[in-house]
Amino acid sequence: MSLIKSLDEIELIKESAQLVSKTLGMLAEEIKPGINTLFLDKLAETFIRDHNAEPGFLGLYDFPNTLCISPNSQVVHGIPNKDVVNDGDILSIDCGVLKNGYYGDHAYTFAVGEIDQEVEKLLQTTKESLYVGIEQFKTGNRVGDVGYAIQNHNESRGYGVVKELVGHGLGKEMHEKPEMPNYGKRGSGKKFQEGMVVAIEPMINLGSSKINQLNDGWTILTRDNKPSAHFEHNIAIVNGKPKLLSTFDYVHKALGIKSDEEFPFK
Repeated sequence: MSLIKSLDEIELIKESAQLVSKTLGMLAEEIKPGINTLFLDKLAETFIRDHNAEPGFLGLYDFPNTLCISPNSQVVHGIPNKDVVNDGDILSIDCGVLKNGYYGDHAYTFAVGEIDQEVEKLLQTTKESLYVGIEQFKTGNRVGDVGYAIQNHNESRGYGVVKELVGHGLGKEMHEKPEMPNYGKRGSGKKFQEGMVVAIEPMINLGSSKINQLNDGWTILTRDNKPSAHFEHNIAIVNGKPKLLSTFDYVHKALGIKSDEEFPFK
C-alpha cells in the first residue's frame, strides 16, 4: 500500500475523517450519567450508515462493535456494553468510518459530568500533546520527531506514555505504514514526505505507563488502575505542512467549548 497519497485520495480520506468527526459530535450530545455505552454504539452505527458509509471497526480483525469505548482506567479497545456510565467518569471513544474505499479514524476522551481536577488536567495535557505532535509532521522531519514531542510533553508533567500501542498510516487500509509511536528520539525513523497521511494518537496514563489486556482479547487497561486519556486526529502533509483531515469542532460545538487549537493546521 502506497505511503504517498494524491490530493484526490487525501480528499476522500478527509470525507471519511469528517464523518467520524460528525459522529463524535453527535455522541457528545448524548453522553451523560445513566446511559450505557452500547446505546452510544448503536447510535453511532445508525448515524454512519445514514451517511452512506460503513462502520470502519465493525468486523475489522473480528472486533464486535462500531465504537471502541474505554472508560476510566481502560486505555483503548474497550467493548461497548450495558454498564451504566456515572458522573465523574471519563470515556475515550474511538471511531472509524469506511466511505468510498477510504478510512477515517479518530478519537476523543469525554468527561461525564464533573470530573476530578487531576483527571481534567490529564485530558488537557494529552490533547495538547496531540497538537504538539502534529506540528512535527512535516516534510524533512521523521517519525521520531513526532514521538519525542509527544513523549516529552507528557513525561515532563509526570504522566505515563503507553508504548505498546501506536498511531499509524491511513488510507485504503485502516492501519498502514508508517507506525507512529508516541515516544522516540529526534531525527530517527522514517522521513516524512509530501502526501503522507497518518493517524496520530497519544494514549497517556495518569500513573504508570504499564498496561494489561483483559481476557476478552481486546480491552487494554492501565496496570495501576489509574485513568487514561486518548485523543486522535488524521493528518496529511500538503505543501510540506501538516493539514488536519479530521476535526474536534463538532465535539466542541456540542460541549460549548471555544478553541483555536486547530487553526494552525486547517
